[in-house]
Amino acid sequence: MLQLSKNVRFTHNEEGGVVLDILHGQMYRLNFVGSRMLELLAAGYSEESVAEDLNRKFGVRLETARNDVRDFFEVLEQHALIVRRRCS
Repeated sequence: MLQLSKNVRFTHNEEGGVVLDILHGQMYRLNFVGSRMLELLAAGYSEESVAEDLNRKFGVRLETARNDVRDFFEVLEQHALIVRRRCS
């Protein structure tokens, strides 16, 4: 399961979001959809649940939403903004 890195601070509003990597001093701006995906992840949603939310909220085909969520989270993981948590 994915979660925000302990070195990340994140804020979300109606215009989008900002992610701050405090370890590396990097700041990233997100559009509203990207910010919504990260907000749901931070709230404990699974990747599948995030895709389902996009499907409902924005009318995106579920398969498209799944691909977009996977691709977005892969990029965030490559930048160490999110990490995989071991399931116990």
